[in-house]
Amino acid sequence: MKMSLGASANPSSPQIRVLPEEISQKIAAGEVIERPFSVVKELVENSLDASASDIKVELKDGGKSQIRVTDNGRGMRREDAQICFERHSTSKIFKESDLEKIDTLGFRGEALPSISAVSRIILKTTSQDEEKGTLIEREGEELLRVSDVGFPQGTGVEVNDLFFNLPARRKFLRSERSELNQIVRYLAQVSLAHHDVGFSLHHESRVVFNYPPVGSLKERLFQVYGKSVVDNLIEIRHVEETQRLLGYGSRPPSGRKDRKHQLFFVNGRLVRDKILQAALNQAYSGFLEKDFYPEAYLFFVIPHSDVDVNVHPAKTEVRFVDSSSIFRFVARGLERSLLKGLGVKEVYPTQARGKTETRIEELPHPSVIKGFGRHTERSSFELFPLDEERRPFPRVLGQYMDLYIVVADEEGIRIIDQHNAHERILYEQYTEIDRTKAWPRKLTLLPVLFDLSPSQELRLEENHHLLEDAGFRVDAMGGSSFALKEYPDIFKEEEAKDVFLSLLEEMSEKKIEDKKNTILATLACKTAIKAGESLSFDKMTYLVEELEKTKNPSLCPHGRPIQVKLDRTTIEKGLKRT
Repeated sequence: MKMSLGASANPSSPQIRVLPEEISQKIAAGEVIERPFSVVKELVENSLDASASDIKVELKDGGKSQIRVTDNGRGMRREDAQICFERHSTSKIFKESDLEKIDTLGFRGEALPSISAVSRIILKTTSQDEEKGTLIEREGEELLRVSDVGFPQGTGVEVNDLFFNLPARRKFLRSERSELNQIVRYLAQVSLAHHDVGFSLHHESRVVFNYPPVGSLKERLFQVYGKSVVDNLIEIRHVEETQRLLGYGSRPPSGRKDRKHQLFFVNGRLVRDKILQAALNQAYSGFLEKDFYPEAYLFFVIPHSDVDVNVHPAKTEVRFVDSSSIFRFVARGLERSLLKGLGVKEVYPTQARGKTETRIEELPHPSVIKGFGRHTERSSFELFPLDEERRPFPRVLGQYMDLYIVVADEEGIRIIDQHNAHERILYEQYTEIDRTKAWPRKLTLLPVLFDLSPSQELRLEENHHLLEDAGFRVDAMGGSSFALKEYPDIFKEEEAKDVFLSLLEEMSEKKIEDKKNTILATLACKTAIKAGESLSFDKMTYLVEELEKTKNPSLCPHGRPIQVKLDRTTIEKGLKRT
């Protein structure tokens, strides 16, 4: 007899049951609390909603063993502290209409109940109108004690042994370093939205960072990312009626190989949103090198009634009432701020149909703005004449658009990406050098100074031996400052720092062998012939010949195709020669 999945073996027994409270609580907790980062996020948001001006986070074992978040906010009276562990208990929503104008980071009333359901938790709090503080200790769903405690105004929450009662969930937590990296990244990002609040993070006995309150976003960006990042940013400022777009974006042609530094805040809430990301990338289209993305720290302020923040349990996504209008506003604001920052003659106000409009006066296309794009008098296809004595196959025919090498062989025609081909050649050469540990090195004339963010410092700690093996020697100079003193002699000195920083960004969350391959692939990419570079016939011939000798002439080290083939049969069929 066949039985449907989930059906009871006894047809007469109930097939649908109400789960016991302790099970449903743990399931609900799992929607909000996935890992130590989730705990930190929920507690920090509560601290910010309590108007804290100083927030201290302390961790052990990357947060897996212990998380402690202490603030100097309003605190709670005893009766409120006891209720806050009940599901859906909140001080931020009182009636259904409040859901349409949420202006706090937390509002669901699920943070403390969810954390408590899967940990051993101790809460200490004192409100401004009470002489004695309150201590509450819980283990899972069980209340252990409520007592008086001496505690300054504010709240401290200590979370121990996360998922102690859910071993299946606990075993899926990542390494201490991985969990710590996630928390460092989050705290650095959320601190940007609250530059007037002090943030500090301690891991075991070490101070990972300490950001005192500052007077502006730019100062906080300097604290977190350093001078080298801030110097390459343009201020973004655009206002229309009830909407505001503020922040900073890359100064072209500066860009990054990934989107990790594209941060969006909607009404102070850090979110992931495809509409905002698409508007950012469109605004920068034509200003950055191919495959590079803008860096951006953007704050979008919109009436609370025009955005729904209640679409995701972790409150990381939003939904706009009119997403098309939002896209146009953000793209327009970015484009105008960008052009203004580049010194292009920009806007003047006009009156039209009773509304103030902003127009751009005779703006050139981005590709002809000084310093951007590429202009050449050469034909897009450069044909190289053959000698009287015909060369053997494969035979280089020419270069197309300064991007591709066109080659003929016995089977047909091949179009080779010159950058990817050179990258493959260099990768295999560098692999052999790395195997023998014979990297040629060079000392900097003067130490090359730069700042690292807390996340980058952690990655440097974890990977400094691999980076030294590859020829990079970096010394700490105090605070967040570091000095590059030695680098592989395959770069110019002015390139070495950027290559080193690129490696730091690419080496997280990987096994040792994968990291070694990442280093070699990155070094090959940074030293390979670039797209858009005009090549002589001899250089093209060399690339084609060397590519034939590699182990994998089809793919570059990053997995991109190197060449496409157009076989003779396809050519003859297309030209109706068959």
